[in-house]
Parts: sequence; structure tokens; C-alpha cells
Amino acid sequence: MDFLKRTWAEISLDALSENIKLYRACLPQETKLLCVVKASCYGHADLAVCPYLEKEMGVGWFAVSNAEEALRLRNMGITGEILILGYTPPEAVADLADHNIIQTVTDVDYAENVNDSLSGTPLRCHAAIDTGMTRIGLRGSPEQIAAQLRDIDGLDDIILDGIFTHYAVADSFDPDCKAYTAAQTEKFFAVKDEAEKLGVSLRECHCLNSAGGVYSPDSRSTLARLGIILYGLYPDPATPLPFEPKPALSLRSTISQVKQIDEGETVSYGRTFRADRPMTIATVTCGYADGYPRSLSNKGEVIVHGKRARIVGRICMDQFMIDVTHIPEVRSHDTVTLIGADGGERITADDVAGWAGTIGYEITCGISSRVPRVVYRGGEQIGVYRI
Repeated sequence: MDFLKRTWAEISLDALSENIKLYRACLPQETKLLCVVKASCYGHADLAVCPYLEKEMGVGWFAVSNAEEALRLRNMGITGEILILGYTPPEAVADLADHNIIQTVTDVDYAENVNDSLSGTPLRCHAAIDTGMTRIGLRGSPEQIAAQLRDIDGLDDIILDGIFTHYAVADSFDPDCKAYTAAQTEKFFAVKDEAEKLGVSLRECHCLNSAGGVYSPDSRSTLARLGIILYGLYPDPATPLPFEPKPALSLRSTISQVKQIDEGETVSYGRTFRADRPMTIATVTCGYADGYPRSLSNKGEVIVHGKRARIVGRICMDQFMIDVTHIPEVRSHDTVTLIGADGGERITADDVAGWAGTIGYEITCGISSRVPRVVYRGGEQIGVYRI
């Protein structure tokens, strides 16, 4: 299967499989796996990844950001449970009920609005509990939140199947952060206990995210939401994992031209780079419109022929330049590795994020739709996908 070899991402299904096995080994046996596949699997191509997770890896639960993502999964043939973690306008929830999709409810008013829009078609819901993330969810003491859950459970067309919370600092070993995570956990399960006293039956109660499942596994959590570790990145690169996740995405590009410049010549917009000696400069066919951060101008690195080359000058919309003076074998049409391995060198999405002053999540999610995702399994190319 061919594709335009300008800039492309390579996706390894084998890496996903290995990361699932490594993560599952950290969990209590009774905790079920929920794979977070929002934003087209964090930029990894949901059309390829989700069917593989369900059919080959036995994943029965998926989480997405919104209704469009949920319906996209159903349209690609996903039959497992799908939980929308974010907001859906009440007027759109009837479609979710028709497709057996679970909607998050964030407070009693929203639940009532959703209920009023259903017109007799029941919708399964999970209620978000705000235990300290201060993003979405029911707030108050465990007793107050339990009373809110009772009110939601009493609505005619809402089926309250479960509750969940999200950790704020589960990826940190700092003692204050560990105490904060423990407090979030205990408040969450106190809510569950108080709700059950009021007659609210909850099938699923889940608090574990990627970091929580590794650092703070808890058998009371019926689900573990595997997100960033699934794709081979660290929740926080500063906090070690008990295993080495396998990056599932590599980003490659091509050299379009190699040129010699003299001492004193400048490179790219703004003339921010000036050669201090005669240099060999190569142009790479990737830019910020492909999702490669402009903030890497004059400080990022790539790999060519197994050697690192630094970016010189400002990154343009579709191209950027690198110093290949020390790599005399470089020619036009050579492959450049922006994320991934070549020879003995490797650059991870977390490395790129560190140079750009952000996180690995943003790097993979930001790779644009014009970059084809070339999917591999067992070393063989099995498809080319667009997100």
C-alpha cells in the first residue's frame, strides 16, 4: 500500500499490544481495562487502532471525548461499551441512547436537561465526581454528592450505571501529591458507600487513570482507564514507570534539498540563525501545518542516517532546515526521523515535548490530518489511514 512520502506517521500495533500487557500486569485481576481512544487515539488513527483493540486484544471498554467520536466508533463496527467523558448538548443525546453509548453527567441540572431531551428513550450514564480535579463533576461532601446521585438516579429516562473521578497528580511521587491522590480515592469511595446507603446501585465505579493504575492500583475500581501509556508515552517523563512503554508512533519526513551556505549567511524567516562557518544545510518537508511545533525553531533535533542533526532557523508552515555539515552522506530524498528510532539514536514524543515546553500528549494529538498514518503489524505494512 503506497503513500506520499513527504511527511508520514508510522503506527505499530505490536507496541500497543505490548503496552496493554505491561499495564494489565500492574492491575488487580478483577479490574477491567478501558482504553481511552479520544482524539483519534491521541493522533494514532482510531480506524486502525480501535478494531484491533477490540478484536485482537479483547478490549471491551472504550472512552472518547464527545458524541461524534462515540458514533464514529459505532460506525466502524465497535460493539463494546463506549463512555463519553465530556459534554454532549442535551438535544443530541437521543442518538446516544439509540446506539447504546454511555454519557457522562456532571451535575443535577445537566442530568435533568438530558432527561427532558430523551422522551422515553432511556440513556445509560456515568456521573462524574469532583474529588479534587476541579474540572467537571458533582461537588460537596460525600453525603451531599450521594444525595445528588439519588436525585439523578430517580430521573425517568436516566439509567445511572456508574460513577467515576479523575486524579489530578497521580503521576507524581511527591509526598503531598501522593497524599492528595489518596484523599481523592477515599472521598470517591466514600461517595459510593453513601450512595448505596440511599439505595443507589452502581454497576461501575472507577478512579484509575494511566498513572493511577500503575502507581496506586485499587481493587475497588472496577475499570482502569488506560490512556497515554497505551501509546507508549509517560504520564510524566520525570516519574519512572516499573516498565518501559513502547512508543507506538514514529514521525518521518523527507529531505527535499541539500545546499552549501557560507559564513554569515542567514536561514529562514526573521534571519534568526546566522552561520558562523561554511555549513551544509538540508531542507525537511515538514512544518507546523503538519503539527511539528514552531517552538522547536533553532533548538529541536532530528535524526538522519542514524545521526542527530539540529534545526536551524525558524520552522515554516511546510518546511524547516537542519544542519547536516557533520553528515556528508545526506542527499535529497533521504528519510528524516522526527520522532522514533534510526540506528542507535531515538527521539521520543516526550523529548520533542521537552524542547517545545509542553507534554507528549500534545505532540501526538497535534500531528495534523494531512499526515498519513501508516500502520504496521509484525513488521508488515497493513494499511494507510487518515484521521
